[in-house]
Amino acid sequence: MESVAKNAAARTPVIEMQDVRRVYVMGDQEVHALRGISFVIREGEFVSIMGPSGSGKSTCMNMIGCLDRPTAGIVKINGKETAKMGEKELANLRNRTVGFVFQQYFLLNSMSVLENVMLPLRYQGISKRQRQEMAVQALEKVGLSDRINHHPYELSGGQKQRVAIARATVTRPKIILADEPTGALDSATGKAVLKLFYRINRTEGTTVVIVTHDSRIGSITNRCIHILDGSIKSDMRRRGETGGGTVISR
Repeated sequence: MESVAKNAAARTPVIEMQDVRRVYVMGDQEVHALRGISFVIREGEFVSIMGPSGSGKSTCMNMIGCLDRPTAGIVKINGKETAKMGEKELANLRNRTVGFVFQQYFLLNSMSVLENVMLPLRYQGISKRQRQEMAVQALEKVGLSDRINHHPYELSGGQKQRVAIARATVTRPKIILADEPTGALDSATGKAVLKLFYRINRTEGTTVVIVTHDSRIGSITNRCIHILDGSIKSDMRRRGETGGGTVISR
């Protein structure tokens, strides 16, 4: 299988951090969550952002997901500087550019699997018939076409995460942002989920960013940005542009 990704130097930046700082004021104390981090992630990259609890990786994730703004520095998502955007513009950028996958799934038990995957499309003004078609296609890609009428409480953890991935990809975003996506799964199921992210990255050219504390995930992504105490400790690429580790290799 050939990668759709182009040479790294020719790819368009989709995530840009320039000396980004984030300070939270808690009473009379200041908490420096990010201390001037800088990196660029280009289209088609498969990246992990790794660090222990309290390292600043979650704050970094919130910047990428347009859920927070920097205290200082510049954050650009798909070429747009988030600090200069209003809340409505940010919401639109999130909906059209970033697909979110969370450890807790955040699926609605009152809705069917199909309805859960259709939900993000509602905010794009897409007709119900087209929303259904797109959701079915997304579920087929994650191997759940036989579960579209089930509800989340009827699924296993691995199936729920695949539904969450289908929901994240149904809008065809430029970026998939996953927060500890294997944290609630057993080892074998976690490997299957990682293979799915790998396939999405390889076949569709979607930029995949996994935020994790798990060094095993950091070791199999093509690039690992290690954050510690709000600063970048290391930024390493592995085995060329499209190579992965043994867990996600074919």
